[in-house]
Amino acid sequence: MDYHANYSIWDGVYYHPHLFGVIMLTAALLGFSTSYLSGIAGFPTLPYMLPYIGSLQKEKGGKKRIRVYMDGCFDLMHYGHANALRQAKALGDELVVGIVSDEEIIKNKGPPVLSMEERLALVSGLKWVDEVIPNAPYAITEDFMNSLFNEHKIDYIIHGDDPCLLPDGSDAYALAKKVGRYKQIKRTEGVSSTDIVGRILASMEDKQVNGECNGMGTNLETHLKSKHASNFLPTSRRIVQFSNAKGPGPNARVVYIDGGFDLFHAGHVEILKNARQLGDFLLVGVYTDQTVSQQRGAHFPLMHLHERSLSVLACRYVDEVIIGAPLEISKDMITTFNISLVVHGTVSETNYSPNAMVDPYKVPKSMGIFRTLESPKNITTTSVAERIKANHEIYQKRNAKKEASEKKFYEERKYISGD
Repeated sequence: MDYHANYSIWDGVYYHPHLFGVIMLTAALLGFSTSYLSGIAGFPTLPYMLPYIGSLQKEKGGKKRIRVYMDGCFDLMHYGHANALRQAKALGDELVVGIVSDEEIIKNKGPPVLSMEERLALVSGLKWVDEVIPNAPYAITEDFMNSLFNEHKIDYIIHGDDPCLLPDGSDAYALAKKVGRYKQIKRTEGVSSTDIVGRILASMEDKQVNGECNGMGTNLETHLKSKHASNFLPTSRRIVQFSNAKGPGPNARVVYIDGGFDLFHAGHVEILKNARQLGDFLLVGVYTDQTVSQQRGAHFPLMHLHERSLSVLACRYVDEVIIGAPLEISKDMITTFNISLVVHGTVSETNYSPNAMVDPYKVPKSMGIFRTLESPKNITTTSVAERIKANHEIYQKRNAKKEASEKKFYEERKYISGD
């Protein structure tokens, strides 16, 4: 194999490396195999093609990879955060994420719900994140900006189209904009940490109004009509954007785990990570809203099915999601998805009553493919919600201010193309 400029030569014919990638992509879309192409005179086989397919990810001439930076508090991590980081990653080759310190959040927004350790686990667990900088400042100061450019080799600083103001009313990203190293993405409509806190507080208010202590007897309709019910409008395109778009190989060991995955937290990330290590492909079943309500009470789930599914899909350890998975795992389901192992964590909020229902894992247990997986963390959706309820006066005051600013943003915002 000889090289001439940026071209490669096989059997006396010159090919540009990028042309190979285009041909291979076209062949894949048309359903041709690589062996079909290798049978064409003068065309290289797959082992020779791989380096050139990979070169499509870089610009011609081997230019440096673009590194982009995006920061945030990432408190009560949700699919809106994930979508923001997905968009940021699309603006470069490597995404570095700064997580604002607890002290900075307290100074600028009030006390965070999640600790730095929990927020670090959530952000690191996202499939689009390459590096994380913990304890980042809330505002992009000149010193920190120079550190990003010089030490972390950042090319652009990214933020959403919603305003990020400091207590004095100034723009937190003014310096990055001034030096021309700022890029903007679209905010994800229908969700925010403020909105989620509002849902939790509203569920607490609903319980008080209905005179319920445990929420089990509250009418579900009351919950669904809450002013803090989700405004998210799911689309097929958003699901595709979050999906890995590939299935398991023919001999892959498929591991299945299911649950509500409500208010996606660090405990979810860690159990999914451990489950993924037991096989080649992790399939996650996300229960319907009705199933979660039946198992945990009328005020759950806090996030509806599509919101919960997107949060799970965004996790780097997850390969595929069943949206609206059945509670009971059947033999047909195991065969359909070629499941090799079914796992369930030791920490669970699902109320299984042996006298009231059939064991949902009866079939995989009878087949000898069920395993109980030790949950790495004791955190649960309820324990996170309880943190907010324990300091509800502080969060009510903070939310009132934030809700006003978010309402103003949505009233004044205009359509921005591209996401």
